[in-house]
Amino acid sequence: MVQIMEKPRHKTHTVRVRGVIVGGGAPIVVQSMTNTDTADVEKTFAQVKDLFLAGSEIVRVTVNTEEAARGVVALRERLELEGLDVPLAGCFHYNGHTLLNDVPELCEALDKYRINPGNVGFGKKRDAQFESMIEKAARHNKAVRIGVNWGSLDQELATKLMDENAARTEPWDVENVMWETLVQSALLSAQRAESVGLRKDQIILSAKVSRVQDLIAVYRTLAERSTYALHLGLTEAGMGSKGIVATALGEGILLNEGIGDTIRASLTPEPGGDRTLEVRVCKEILQALGLRSFTPEVAACPGCGRTTSTVFQELAQDIQRHLDESMPVWRKRYPGVENLKVAVMGCIVNGPGESKHADIGISLPGTGESPVAPVFIDGKKAHTLRGDNIAGEFQALVEEYVERRFGLGKSVAA
Repeated sequence: MVQIMEKPRHKTHTVRVRGVIVGGGAPIVVQSMTNTDTADVEKTFAQVKDLFLAGSEIVRVTVNTEEAARGVVALRERLELEGLDVPLAGCFHYNGHTLLNDVPELCEALDKYRINPGNVGFGKKRDAQFESMIEKAARHNKAVRIGVNWGSLDQELATKLMDENAARTEPWDVENVMWETLVQSALLSAQRAESVGLRKDQIILSAKVSRVQDLIAVYRTLAERSTYALHLGLTEAGMGSKGIVATALGEGILLNEGIGDTIRASLTPEPGGDRTLEVRVCKEILQALGLRSFTPEVAACPGCGRTTSTVFQELAQDIQRHLDESMPVWRKRYPGVENLKVAVMGCIVNGPGESKHADIGISLPGTGESPVAPVFIDGKKAHTLRGDNIAGEFQALVEEYVERRFGLGKSVAA
């Protein structure tokens, strides 16, 4: 018998970010980030709301000026007024220590601080400024993501490791030195944060790179050497299909190995594009790996010379849209409906078989086939649809199935 060997999740500490649990075996958390000027509270509020409603469980905002810092405070008030319990992460670089001091309300308005050890200061000021931010987080019981980045490595540490490497009998490749610098920077910074008073269950680590191979190598090492919660993501995944593929490969491989507690897809949006795409990509990665279920799945035929009609494509699109639009209500009314599997197939070759594997499926007639569409429910043929309203009738059958299986009066075996 063929078996899939599931690798256990990497054991990490549990971190609470407002009402969201990260690590400790909890479900993988989806994150996103706004690209608005945080000082513009109305625009930032609108985007945070969109991201949150799309499924982002933590939303990060840039905090780079005093106006942005005060914008976060106003944003938190606006979210609470609207009844939106959104965990907010503040992204700090260079002047975070100053902003947390000058706008004390910011310390409480944020639920997580994102600190890059390579961008907290230089020379003698670096440690003092890093510790100042950590002290604020400890005092207000906030989570901290210590996020190192290959574009802003700790130069002092990088130089030290390069000198050590040069003295080796068999020096490492440059990329191995870079990996080690990222890992050590993250771990040493976490240890320093603990020495200042931050607990292990307040710390999340990330090590952002742009190449898939680097991401995998660095996070495997972090997982081997620590039990801190880990945030996965490429620092610049790219635009369109390139960014989606790179994100899915890098994060997917690590998640399948049990590494990672929270993820983001750092996609470059097209001008005027939908920012929530990065949220949908994360959810689809998790659902494809079987780690979480967010919405019913629609298996649809890709089409070939047997399916010259576009009926099955249009029906699959309509069904997917209907499921997505229905989920906000269904999620509350029908517990477990996110696990529903629907099949919309295009001809007799694989149509009946695929439909039998789904909870409910339809096999539409291909080119030259009889104009009938058998519907399968729980693996058995239940209906045969004919005529001009096959799409509408099948959609009605899906609604009936959801009510019977997931409604209060469940009569279909789950």
